[in-house]
Amino acid sequence: MAVIPDIWTSCLHIIKDEVGSRVVETWFKAVSLVEWDSVRRIVYLCAPNAFVRDWICNNYMQLLQTHLCRLLHVDQLKIVCTTPDKKGPVLFVENPITAVVSVDLPVVVQDHQSVPKKDEIINASALRGHGHVNKNYSFDTFIVGPSNSLSYAAAQAVTQKPGTLYNPLFIYGGSGLGKTHLLHAIGNELRNRHADTVVLYQPADRFVSEFIHAIRFDKIHKFQAKYQAVDVLLIDDIQFISNKEQTQEAFFHIFNTLYNAHKQIVFSSDIVPSDMSGIAERLRSRLACGLVTDIHAPRLETKVAILKKKAEMSNSDLPDEVAHFIASRVISNIRELEGALIRVLAFGSLTHQLVTLDLAKKILSHVQVEKRICIDFERVVRIVSNYYPYDLNDLCAKNRSKDIALARHVAMYFMKKLTDKSFREIGHFLGGRNHATVMHALTKIEEHMKTDPQFQAHLEHIESSITL
Repeated sequence: MAVIPDIWTSCLHIIKDEVGSRVVETWFKAVSLVEWDSVRRIVYLCAPNAFVRDWICNNYMQLLQTHLCRLLHVDQLKIVCTTPDKKGPVLFVENPITAVVSVDLPVVVQDHQSVPKKDEIINASALRGHGHVNKNYSFDTFIVGPSNSLSYAAAQAVTQKPGTLYNPLFIYGGSGLGKTHLLHAIGNELRNRHADTVVLYQPADRFVSEFIHAIRFDKIHKFQAKYQAVDVLLIDDIQFISNKEQTQEAFFHIFNTLYNAHKQIVFSSDIVPSDMSGIAERLRSRLACGLVTDIHAPRLETKVAILKKKAEMSNSDLPDEVAHFIASRVISNIRELEGALIRVLAFGSLTHQLVTLDLAKKILSHVQVEKRICIDFERVVRIVSNYYPYDLNDLCAKNRSKDIALARHVAMYFMKKLTDKSFREIGHFLGGRNHATVMHALTKIEEHMKTDPQFQAHLEHIESSITL
């Protein structure tokens, strides 16, 4: 049996052109080619966990088989994908199966804190009946595309074995992309499966308000008991507890109690845990100790599917050409997409006109057409270098001169604004700097723009060149 380490690298380089770099980074980065048995013509892959293994086997095996056959110069082969612990089914590409995600996390020994009995908590019965979960949000009404497939699959997975499978689940992404929808869908699905499940959906700002109220009126015990009584805790926009030390302390103990009792916890945020500022390190580590997934802006095809689904739900006829037109406008998030659809449908209904392409163009004439250019770090640096006499080596160097620092900060600003990369990824690209340095740079740029209109105009000119 021979091991061919370069084969896997070559394979990923090829499929990246077909499925995109994001898919490769998300699903294949941690997968390795362990062995190539040239006699039996079997490729042995190892995935980091069963979730990644099953997803690859169900979605990308045919693609892998095609390219591995070509790279290994064989007509056919088998692909066996396992996990480091060698547990679970061995999946062959010749016999694909519908994977059931069934990874069990290690059992955590419960500490001295105990979970109160539900019957002893005044608010428990109320939570069981409502828990602030919106019944209008379900998995059936969530449109799945490349931008959200991992988060969707993970959300469904936790409903199969709550408290043990991907606990906690952390979903991050920009505003209006579907994070809140998934949190409510998890809550509804679990309550449909188990009617007595105590589910609580809580925006982080409301959690903070409740905590302040509890302190003011000496009701900390009742506050803690309420949250420790739940079976499923869904916290939306967790970033809002940043720089609130007492709130973080209270939440830290609530988290530990629920986690050690194998209760499911799900978070949403607009930022990845590692890039969150003003969060105690021990809490940050707990936010990231489960599965962290992201949702980014949907592609055109996903937008069209969302529009068609929303129109269907409202019993409205939406021609394909109108759906494509709306989806092609500058609509970076789903809320704006739905808002545009509502405007078009409402105008047609109120004026008794058919929804046509001309009507949609008239109503959305003020909306700018979406730019399709692919923007990466290299392009940002290249354009910024046209305005400042420094290249990538200069920006990556440790030189802290005022002029170089300004150019570096400008590059960081556009890397964050015009790409979906994290602070950590930006810092790594520019000389291995940490996420705090990048965040500081963005703050400096934003402050400079507020006080200097000329500088703001200067940046607008640079941005137009980058997005041209």
